[in-house]
Amino acid sequence: MLFQVGGQGTRPTFFEMAAAQQLPASLRAALTYSIGVLALRRPFLHKVLDYEDEFFALLMLVLESHSLRTTDASFSESLYGLRRRALKIRVKKSDTYLDSGDRIHHSGLEKHQKVLSVVFLVVLPYFKSKLHSIYNKEREATLQATLWGRGNESLDNADYIGGGESVIFPERALNTEASTVTLKKRIQKIIAAFYPWLHASNEGLVFAYQLLYLLDATGFYSLGLHALGIHVCRATGQELMDTSSRISRIRSRERERLRGPAWLKAIVGALLNCTYTVLDYAQTGLIAAVFFFKMMEWWYQSAEERMSAPTVYPPPPPPPPPKVAKEGIQLPPDRAICPLCSQNRVNPSVVAVSGFVFCYACIFKYVSQVRSPYNLV
Repeated sequence: MLFQVGGQGTRPTFFEMAAAQQLPASLRAALTYSIGVLALRRPFLHKVLDYEDEFFALLMLVLESHSLRTTDASFSESLYGLRRRALKIRVKKSDTYLDSGDRIHHSGLEKHQKVLSVVFLVVLPYFKSKLHSIYNKEREATLQATLWGRGNESLDNADYIGGGESVIFPERALNTEASTVTLKKRIQKIIAAFYPWLHASNEGLVFAYQLLYLLDATGFYSLGLHALGIHVCRATGQELMDTSSRISRIRSRERERLRGPAWLKAIVGALLNCTYTVLDYAQTGLIAAVFFFKMMEWWYQSAEERMSAPTVYPPPPPPPPPKVAKEGIQLPPDRAICPLCSQNRVNPSVVAVSGFVFCYACIFKYVSQVRSPYNLV
């Protein structure tokens, strides 16, 4: 399952790289939303949402490791038919007159590059997410303290009362716990102070590299690829065939390394086959499942909205004005004038029976003594 977004040559377009970079974030949002909806019927799934960062990091660790091991590309890059290539520059005295592009040579990824790629793809985003959550909590605490004032943050050395009996903790344990809490709060405050600068610096570098890549001023789409010395290239048909052959050889060697009785080898071999099948279809199946879930949610949500939406009728025509009695007061030509005092209305008040407006003092006195001025109701 490959998606091509145009372009020529081995260099991916900016839109291909941007789509590959945004795919993990979109996948995480879709999975979080899907699990949140399923958790309404299966409460045990709330534990997954409580450890959302760890769950998604573990999932991406498995997918990214398998993808880099078999295809030399990240999970999202392999979906778009891209491959990572180690950048090597050949420098020879006889080639000094050649362009810089003629001295660039691409080769397969080495083991340390694959490991560092997993670090940049999984570990660093995980720590960034945790720092962002700590910063948000500290900012909310600061805003709450600004609005409502700070409460007593220190630990009370008094007795803890529970179940009608006082439980006295040792003073050393209280001091250890207090020092731990104080150290934790200091670390959170340091993170809250420095995280905005780190985030701004990271976003600035991301924007700079993307702009330079868009202007064809560099071959590296991000700082991580530049640090690792890796170019992202389009995979050719021959490379895709070689990848399939390499995966088959790797799996054959893993089956040959199995040791033990025949029944044990059969069981382990069956487990390996199941694992291979899951990994082969995890990429397509995961995205297809999320897409199917969102489509079904949209379908049923639209149907429910159509069923629950109230029927909107046109507004009825206004009722005819009430007839003025013969002994009643005639309406003045100017609507801003009170019919009782023949002056501009002061503190306008509406008579509920007829809907006409008078001065409050005039109409209160008149209604208290007589009836409605117009129709004498």
